[in-house]
Order: sequence, then C-alpha cells, then structure tokens
Amino acid sequence: MSVAAGAATRTNGREIVSAVLVLVLLAAGCCGCLFMVFAAVMARAFARRAPLDGSVLPAVTVLKPLYGDEIGLFESLATFCRQDYPGPVQLVCGVTNANDGAIPIVTRLKAVFPQHVIELVVQPPGAGANPKVANLVNMSPHIAHDIVVIADSDIRVSSDYLRAVVGALVAQGSGAVTCPYYGVPSGGVWSRLSALNVDGYFLPGVMVAVRLKLSQPCFGSTIALSIRSLREIGGFEALADCLADDHALGKALVQRQEPVTVLPFAVGHVCSETSLDELWRHEKRWAATIRGVDPVGYLGWSITHAFPLALIALGLGGGWAAAALALAALGCRYALVRAIERAYGLPGHSYWLIPLRDLLSGAVFLAGLFARDVRWRQQRYRLLSEGVLMRERRSPSP
Repeated sequence: MSVAAGAATRTNGREIVSAVLVLVLLAAGCCGCLFMVFAAVMARAFARRAPLDGSVLPAVTVLKPLYGDEIGLFESLATFCRQDYPGPVQLVCGVTNANDGAIPIVTRLKAVFPQHVIELVVQPPGAGANPKVANLVNMSPHIAHDIVVIADSDIRVSSDYLRAVVGALVAQGSGAVTCPYYGVPSGGVWSRLSALNVDGYFLPGVMVAVRLKLSQPCFGSTIALSIRSLREIGGFEALADCLADDHALGKALVQRQEPVTVLPFAVGHVCSETSLDELWRHEKRWAATIRGVDPVGYLGWSITHAFPLALIALGLGGGWAAAALALAALGCRYALVRAIERAYGLPGHSYWLIPLRDLLSGAVFLAGLFARDVRWRQQRYRLLSEGVLMRERRSPSP
C-alpha cells in the first residue's frame, strides 16, 4: 500500500469515527430534550400537596446543624419557628466551635421567639470525617421527643411544613419521609446560577426518578423519622464517615425493610454563593457525592446536558442538525425552568444565564466524573469507595 493510500485510509477512518461520535452526541442530546419536556409536563402534578391530616400530630424535635453566619441564616431558622403546628416543637441548633458565627444568630432567634423551645449545643466534633454528622452526634443527647426532623441550615419552609412532614410520617407508620428543594437565590450572579442549577437540573431529575421509580432518594433538606428508627440503624455515629450522609441514612432504613418516601412538594434551599470558586467547589462536591452513591445513574445523567452535547457535535462537524439541537436544548431548558417556577410559585429566573448555566453544568459533570477529593468547610477530603470520606492531614488555605 502506498503512503498516499495509507494516509487516505487513516483519514477515512477518522471521518467515520467522527461521524459516529456526532450521531451518538445528537442522539444523547435528543434524549436530553425529551427528558426536559417530560419533567416540565409533570412539574405541576409533582408539586401539588396532598390534603393535610391534622388528627395526630405528636411532639417533634427539629435538628439544625449549623456552621458559620450563612447569608440569610436568621430568616431560614425563623421559618421553623413560624409553624402552624399544634404539638410541642423543640428546635435544637448545633455548632462545633465556641467562636462559630452562627451562635449570635441563635441567640437572636431565642430573643425574637421567647415562647419557643430553642436549644444551642456547642461541642467540639468527635470521631468521623463528616463535620455535619459530627455535629448531629453532639446534638443527639438533647433530643426530647420521639419524632425527629433533620433539616440543613440553608433550608426555608412554609408555615404548614411540620404538619405535612410529621403528618406523612405518622400516616406511614415507620421509616422516613423526605422532600427535595428548589433554589432561593440570595442575590448576585453566582447565587442565581446556583438556583438555576437546582431548579433546572436537580429538581427535575428528582421528579423523573421518583415518578419512574428509578431510585429511592433521601435528602438532607428534610428527613423525618422516629427516634426508634434512628437508634436501630446505629444512630448518627453509623454515618460518621459518609459524604452522602442523607443517602446513607435512607439506605440503612431500607435495608431494615423500613420505607423512605419522597413527599410531593419541595422546600426552599438558600443559594448563597458569592464567587465562581465557591459555586464550583459546592457543585463539584455535590456531583462527586452523586457519582459516589450511584455511579451508573451518574453516567445516565450525562444525557441531561443536551446543550453542551450539541455544541460538541457542532464542533465535530454536526452541521445544521447540531445547531438546531443546540437551540432546541436551550428552548427546552427555558420551558422546564418556567414550569418549575409556575409549579412552586417562584419568582422568575434570569433566563439570559441559561446558556452559561448549561455550559457550567456540563463542566461540573466532567469534574465530578473524575473527582477524587473535595473541599468542604475549609478542609480537604479524599473520596474512598462508595462515598466514604477520609480527612487529609493538611487543611487548604482559606
């Protein structure tokens, strides 16, 4: 074979590979568009709450692990004190440092709501790599009631939240109930991009997964369970080294034949990122968490990045088909975000950010695919198998 013939053969081979790759990318992008349309159609039905049953509403302890003076922390905590709930409610807040910026916020909360039972636990963390779980371990001895609701510090809720959550748990009888969240931007472009990620990617993914019974998630935004169930899975100590402690808690219950139910509504998650670095670290940790607990599902999540897939196909010579898919992907994302807004009565997003958000989400997906360490609360952690954390000896500079 002549040199020219060999070169032609190699060129033809590259063209064939490129053409096949373009077809795969276009097919995946089309699937992503169909996914967005399906999620948009079902958004209103998913967000609809069932009638509340207020016949049996027992006493409840709400655990709030805190870290620092987060943006909007007081208002987020105050929503848990403005509950239309007839039973006794104990709110336990915890920090692991006597100089933590959240302490003055809790002090102010006690002053504004003197009629509420609000306790503050200040205790250094014990064993375990997960700082949130270490905080919950410290708070556990202060639980006064048989029903426990755990909610992250950045969660905001409506006044009927405890009625809905505790009522659903009582009706279920065992296990746990949980619910996803929508984004509440605190202001600034980075927090708005974060909220777009929650409303345009996370929440639709939960809707579809729950509707099609593809997974049985459990979210740190809300987990309600009995103290008996918590003790029987080994308490919070059993989750001490898990990055996805919420997922691990739900998995432990399911292994004991106790159900974990995703309620058909969402709570608010305050998106307080103020820089690209903060947004990137947060979303990379979130992506690495998902990959660690569900690697197959994480790979399947790739099709939801229809716009980046279309742009890659366009760069490989996809022509008008790739360009049309890119425009369709943006249109589907816009329609999906609008559907989420209408379903939950949310203020409008900055739609001009959607192309940037889609590109950033694609980059986060790739970073999460290969991530082997994460930064969390000024500490670097090594990711081991199945989402287990190992704290590295040296902390990175703030």
